[in-house]
Amino acid sequence: MRILIIEDERRLAQTLADIITGSKDIADICHEGKSGLDSALSGIYDAVIMDVMLPGIGGFEIVRKMRENGSTTPVLMLTAKTELEDRITGLDNGADYYLTKPFQKTELLACIRAITRRGNSIMPEEIIFEDISVNLAVSELVCKNRTVHLGAKELELIRLLIVNKNILLSKESIYLKIWGYDSNTEDNIVEVYISFLRKKLEHIGSKVKIAVVRKIGYRLEAAE
Repeated sequence: MRILIIEDERRLAQTLADIITGSKDIADICHEGKSGLDSALSGIYDAVIMDVMLPGIGGFEIVRKMRENGSTTPVLMLTAKTELEDRITGLDNGADYYLTKPFQKTELLACIRAITRRGNSIMPEEIIFEDISVNLAVSELVCKNRTVHLGAKELELIRLLIVNKNILLSKESIYLKIWGYDSNTEDNIVEVYISFLRKKLEHIGSKVKIAVVRKIGYRLEAAE
């Protein structure tokens, strides 16, 4: 898993990262709200851990904006605040769990497992965008009565684009989410798979297009 940590207390942020990497997962750190929100909306993370009190944009605002932009990434709020009203506010804004400081390493890891497991358990077998549907169980892309099989990476890519349909996904964020830092693939691998998907969308007669905003990213659009 790849987990984003948004925490302005640098020592704590590094401690969280050490715990996560010690469990064989990947951790990235942001120390203030604006960059944290941008990273959270990138679509490359399996979970976000964030403090409530942050410079710039607070944790409540970050999670609210994530949900408004269609992000379903699980969020664990980590804070010293213990009042019931604060916990309710966090959950009402879209957080998945609320853990107060101080915490035990095992408790943190259990919370991460719980929110990511919950996210996986509610993922439907079929996802839909405009006139296409993707059957995740059998790796098929469908438009009306026409169907085409998707390879493993094609399936990951179309799922990522649909789940983040309101967000421009950069080439880098797609690469990191699907292939990861340690991949030895060619630099143009994202463009190659975008091309594969475009051809398959055309093959089944869909009006859905993969649009590119130069130097910014990709998103799904439906032609008129």
